Amino acid sequence: MVSTFSPLLQSRHISHPIPGPRSRQLQEQRNGEVSSAFGAALPVFIDRAEGGILQDVDGNRIIDFASGIAVTSVGATNAFVQAKVAAQLDRFTHTCFMVTEYEGFTEVCRWLNAHTPGTFDKRTALFSTGAEAVENAIKIARSATGRPNVLVFDEGYHGRSLLTMAMTAKENPYKLGFGPFPEQIFRAPNAAPLRWPGGPENAASEALAAVEAILAENGPESFAAMVIEPIQGEGGFLVPAEGFLAGLRKIADAHGIVFVIDEIQAGMGRTGTLFASEHDGVEADLIVTAKALGGGLPLSAVTGRTRLMNAVRPGGLGGTYAGNPLACAAALGVFEAFEDGSLLANAATIETVVRAHLEPLLDSVAVVAEVRGRGAMLAIEFADPITLEPRADIAKAVAAACHAAGVLVLVCGTYGNVIRLLPPLVIGIELLEDGLRVLTAAIEQQAAEASRALQDAAAA
Repeated sequence: MVSTFSPLLQSRHISHPIPGPRSRQLQEQRNGEVSSAFGAALPVFIDRAEGGILQDVDGNRIIDFASGIAVTSVGATNAFVQAKVAAQLDRFTHTCFMVTEYEGFTEVCRWLNAHTPGTFDKRTALFSTGAEAVENAIKIARSATGRPNVLVFDEGYHGRSLLTMAMTAKENPYKLGFGPFPEQIFRAPNAAPLRWPGGPENAASEALAAVEAILAENGPESFAAMVIEPIQGEGGFLVPAEGFLAGLRKIADAHGIVFVIDEIQAGMGRTGTLFASEHDGVEADLIVTAKALGGGLPLSAVTGRTRLMNAVRPGGLGGTYAGNPLACAAALGVFEAFEDGSLLANAATIETVVRAHLEPLLDSVAVVAEVRGRGAMLAIEFADPITLEPRADIAKAVAAACHAAGVLVLVCGTYGNVIRLLPPLVIGIELLEDGLRVLTAAIEQQAAEASRALQDAAAA
């Protein structure tokens, strides 16, 4: 595919205050046509995207530290993805795989069966969205085990459908006003070291003991599935204490529970390995992928042990758009982009560069509580240095300052006090460094202003 555009300059540039006049005009039109229930982290309208840059309709070039929430990991205009999709577009856009089949669907399943952790025999089912895949993983686990209950974890996020909202921990905005929710969902503590009451050194063992207690109280034989993110995304990019995921794997084995790992945000190269669970040496019975899998097109998957995946009766899984041929073509382009190993190497380099900028703040800025994550999935948390009371005000102010300066960052965390960084794996180091300088300056400025405000209040 030959682009009609000249390459997009990979540098930050502010033509107009953000949002610019054309974006404000389009926002007014949007407000008159689109449900107000849709939020926007940064209310600008994008005209082009390439590499690590988003160019808006006013000509501003904004550094992309979001990747469409970890979707455009290989870039928003990846040549492999574009070529595969263009070729498929010439043939057909849709048939519905449940009506007449096409090879792309099978090829995506083949790649996932071969590359997801675990050398056991596997099968894959394709869907459209992450929430849809999570729900189907639960359907598969229940069908295979004949059990109803599902165990999930604090700070977890699994989607916006009714079942996945029940599985998601955060109330506002994901669950507020949408109940009642499906029952038979049980929640256990996640071994997040920073705030673990018994200290970070005890997080894994004590959290595993709590899991065992919940299972014992409700009957372990009633649990079909245990579902966890290897790094919790919306919950704050929480990396579990060492040994926690491996301990859950042992508990699941002991009780015949299907161990489901949700790699929707952390997978597909984001953390420097194809799948984040590889860092812990843990193999899931069922692994769920989406987001970056389709390179910008809607595609999700459940991959797992053949005996589980084939336990569902024929016709029990599916969906009109499940594994759409254009999305499958895009995924094949994503796979090709990963073949030479450079993107995984880039993720590791991104982590090194980001930590070099942010970790010194742990000593110099009191409200910086933790810098965490893996690869190109990193975060910085703001909290009171004594009480660890979350400082959502700092995170919000830092994000606003970055946005005004042309750097797109996202806020996350149960308390809204975490800035997360999800740059595309193709971002240039010079551009990454520029964005990080803006971020660190915003953190230092907002922390200083907050400190002065506290001093003024105390003096008054």
